[in-house]
Amino acid sequence: MTASTITKSPEVTEIVEGESTRRSRWLPRVLPIASILGGTAVIGWQASRYGSWIVDDAGITFAYSRSVAEGLGPVLQAGAPPVEGFSDPTWMVLLALGRIVGLFERGTIFGIPDYVLFPKALALVFCGGILTWCYFAAKRVTRRPWLATLVIGIVLSAIPSFVIWCFSGLENSLLGFTVVGLAVTVFLAVLDDRLLSRKVAIAAGAIAAFAALTRPEGVIYAGAYPLVVLIHVRRTTLAHSVRSVLWSVGAFAVPFGAYLTWRWFEFGRLLSNPAVAKSQQFPSVQDLGRASELVTYAGALGVLVLVVTVGMALGRPVWWRSGLVALLVPLVLAIIAYAVLMPDWMVQYRFATPVWVLASLTGTLATAALLGHAKVRGRIMVVVGLVVALAPSVTGFATAATTFAANPTVPMCLIADRFGRVFNDYADILGLQHGSLLLPDLGGSSLTSRLDLVDMAGLVDKKIADITKTGDLVTLRNYVFDDVKPTFIHSWGPWSAGNGIPSDPRLARDYDTILLYSAEGPPNGDWVRKDAVSNPAQLKALQTYGQTTALDMERLTFGSPLRSCGNTVSPGQVPGS
Repeated sequence: MTASTITKSPEVTEIVEGESTRRSRWLPRVLPIASILGGTAVIGWQASRYGSWIVDDAGITFAYSRSVAEGLGPVLQAGAPPVEGFSDPTWMVLLALGRIVGLFERGTIFGIPDYVLFPKALALVFCGGILTWCYFAAKRVTRRPWLATLVIGIVLSAIPSFVIWCFSGLENSLLGFTVVGLAVTVFLAVLDDRLLSRKVAIAAGAIAAFAALTRPEGVIYAGAYPLVVLIHVRRTTLAHSVRSVLWSVGAFAVPFGAYLTWRWFEFGRLLSNPAVAKSQQFPSVQDLGRASELVTYAGALGVLVLVVTVGMALGRPVWWRSGLVALLVPLVLAIIAYAVLMPDWMVQYRFATPVWVLASLTGTLATAALLGHAKVRGRIMVVVGLVVALAPSVTGFATAATTFAANPTVPMCLIADRFGRVFNDYADILGLQHGSLLLPDLGGSSLTSRLDLVDMAGLVDKKIADITKTGDLVTLRNYVFDDVKPTFIHSWGPWSAGNGIPSDPRLARDYDTILLYSAEGPPNGDWVRKDAVSNPAQLKALQTYGQTTALDMERLTFGSPLRSCGNTVSPGQVPGS
């Protein structure tokens, strides 16, 4: 008897069919969740290579969230005047809520400092949210949305710019989640012929307002819905289109306008203080050229393939082509937002997060459209072409990730230790109960310093921000030496050369040197006011401490840049706390 002559019994057939039925029931439920969790896990795995690193700028938001949670209001430190030194209100509020419920700045969780774990866990959640939005979009237009979602997760995990800044302690993951949510909301509305519904218009406006309250450039996304409506407007729908746009604008204007009103009455400004200090100018056409930076970073060949793929998808009779156009609108806005912002000194393009998310989603869906309409040979050619084109990008990304892990942008813990805890010890050596410190790095120092901090960069200081905006460095130096008269001064690198404070003759007249890094070029180091030092022995003790403990703190961080700052960060701590 051969196998071909064997006839299955009714019982066996029933069992096989039952197993097949059960599989067909649970598999569609498991695959979406598995793809989202799998993609998120890959992103988290890539983020783990950066250890406990938090960028120092995030420490400013941490400090404000602490003050808000403690009922002190929007101030950097207890007793400081209210200044909007943060640029991410929604993220700051989330951190404050985490502190209120005991998940942030309270100690350790599973042996990890919660000021590290909580913001990184939030970032992981929002990365999962990004992939969830992507799944909803892919489900509408692809046969295997779980596969498209997993691919997007893998692509995002390979982009160091995305991973680094999402897990830096800053608001990038929240902004990426919000912007892709807006894009997918409009995308699905176009496909379902619901674009002009009041519900969609209000949702789009409200999400755009949330983006604007997450990052200043998020205001640009208020134009996403009106632009998509404009693309689809017809003479017969003109009146309805206008009403829908007005609903969207209103949904944006109410929460965002309410925040601007509060900002005016609380801080006396219509712009956040960092925007004033950074002298953000009104954008020009020439600024759009900065988009080429992202092309260089991502790889010109890879970007070219992305553009060709999207173009080919648009040129084919794809039924959801109008939805693809709708996705391109927020992508273009994200590129414009990056280009018009003042160039950032930090590496790895921290303002480009929405670009990576929207480009990954659009490119993956466009590729799926091409594969879906191609024969076997065509599919093989598309896949091989993508692999070859993206290979240089993958190699460049791998190098960038390794380089950053070895030398990350200003770790918050370097600043918390060197300029917070060390200067606390300086003050203790002098027996000072009160004092002030002028320095350019306010993140980690605002978490650990017991001194009144004065921001040399002006991000959290209204007076210095106003002076910095004018570029009048003489007025800045006069303000520092004649009005502020800080107890301590620290300056380094571009700040010493840029504002001339350490080279001003009044520094030698009014201050003693604690620590000087080099005798060549603009002075870099630590200084103390002469009237704060009681005797030569105190000055000698300060100088000895600076040459030993202060420099040891720097060597520790530069040797282990991905470490944490200890179990807790709080005002008054000294090295070893």
